[in-house]
Amino acid sequence: MTTLRLTVRSVVREAEGVLGLLLADPAGAALPPWEPGAHLEVTLPSGAVRHYSLCGDPADRSTYRLGVLREPAGRGGSEEVHTSVGEGTVLGVRGPFNRFPLVPAERHLFIAGGIGITPLLPMVRSLPPGSWSLLYGGRSLAAMAYRDELAALPGVTLVPQDTAGLPDLDAALGGLPASTAVYCCGPEGLLRAVEERWPGPLHTERFGAPPAGQESSGGAEGFDGFDVELRRSGRTLRVEPGRTLLDAVREVLPGVAYSCEEGWCGTCETKVLAGTPEHHDSVLGEEEKASGTTMMICVGRSRGARLTLDL
Repeated sequence: MTTLRLTVRSVVREAEGVLGLLLADPAGAALPPWEPGAHLEVTLPSGAVRHYSLCGDPADRSTYRLGVLREPAGRGGSEEVHTSVGEGTVLGVRGPFNRFPLVPAERHLFIAGGIGITPLLPMVRSLPPGSWSLLYGGRSLAAMAYRDELAALPGVTLVPQDTAGLPDLDAALGGLPASTAVYCCGPEGLLRAVEERWPGPLHTERFGAPPAGQESSGGAEGFDGFDVELRRSGRTLRVEPGRTLLDAVREVLPGVAYSCEEGWCGTCETKVLAGTPEHHDSVLGEEEKASGTTMMICVGRSRGARLTLDL
């Protein structure tokens, strides 16, 4: 997929700690289409690659809107956006990609925590009034991005923690028809709490890896070594215990695509031609994992002695 060079048309303060960026083609060309739930892979001026959900209007092909939360304890991407990206900055963009699509259902319930509102905002705007509800929690009203836009929509409940406490998930999920499509995006604790309470169709998106001991924590340590054949490159490599598959591949293919190295962004997804992958990501669904046809090579490994990849 070609990397676009897009210009930051405007930067606005959407909430405490949240900047909104509008990206446009410098020549005014129409941008690639997207659907609710999609995200962009953005290359910042430093070369750092980060993933941000699209939160604007899919019908508007002139701009992409992103909301970026400043995370001082993060890996530095959000700090760069907040301190070094301004009007006129040129960013590299790949996508849109969508691993969080809006599925048809008789009714939808959306649960957002903090910046997790960004992929859900286009979803609620695309559905008929009365067919959905949104429970949106944040530290305070001032810290809740797009609260004014959302407050104008029927079916939205804003829950600022400093005055109203935590969202009442039992009340929100209790008594829902099993056919309800529940969407949740936000901190890991919120996602886990919803997963524990809702047995029906659940759609989640993470902005980071699950904590140690959960799905994407496989890493490299404590696993047996294995061989990996890179079919298109004609090379076979040994992946020793203590090394990730991605690290081994990068020795031969330094330009292989990757970003988070924690199994949640989907950038390093690779087709499996032979062998059985051992999955430790939070991107693929259970059916996709069971099929064994693709894997995230940053955290995935092999269940057998040999794996063949389409690289």
